Amino acid sequence: MGCPRVGAVDGVAELAACYAEPPDGVRANMIFSADGAAAFGGRAGPLSCPTDQRLLRTLRAFADVVLVGAGTARAENYGPVRLTEAQRAGRHAEGRPDPPPVAVVSRSGDLPSRLLDEPDRPPILLTCARSAARLHHDRRLRVLVAGEDSVDVTRALDLLREQGMRRILCEGGPTLLDELVEADALAEFCVTLAPSLAASQPVGRRLPSRLPAPVAMRLEHALVREGYLYLKYRR
Repeated sequence: MGCPRVGAVDGVAELAACYAEPPDGVRANMIFSADGAAAFGGRAGPLSCPTDQRLLRTLRAFADVVLVGAGTARAENYGPVRLTEAQRAGRHAEGRPDPPPVAVVSRSGDLPSRLLDEPDRPPILLTCARSAARLHHDRRLRVLVAGEDSVDVTRALDLLREQGMRRILCEGGPTLLDELVEADALAEFCVTLAPSLAASQPVGRRLPSRLPAPVAMRLEHALVREGYLYLKYRR
């Protein structure tokens, strides 16, 4: 199935085909309101729609690991990744584990309990050395240490790659996205623009950017379904 660069798409299958070649690196996927809010009432869910949710699950099926900040994981009550039978079959045909684990960036190690519900599928905790000492004994977690007093996202990505997880899907939130952009780590950015206004919705602890200039991206497609605009940018 071909992928149009611009225009309306008839359904989720046509839309999903436009994301079927994930980069070898970090692909970020986030939703924003038309006036630029990344959440409403602390969550991205109120901005979303069924098509956007199905696209999120599709992107997860293409990934080796789902990366998320701890605040987003708690706000959205993350649990282990669920895949359809077709997605499982596709991954097994490619010789990849099924399904991808969730990796949470957190200094505190405070994760939603749903992520710990399946002992045979422990989440990955990307944390700093200061916090790791009290968390290493927790067998419900795979703890990876990236940095001394705070989490070094560049080192965190290197650790995931060393474990064979090269297709990294970041689902936010905005603070983690800022850190990845400043680390020059994004290969692709998938944006869903919701046909809604949210006004001021502060999320995370965002600091002024240290970038000397905006990072240039190439627009790959701009697709519309039921009023939502789906954009994909690549380096």
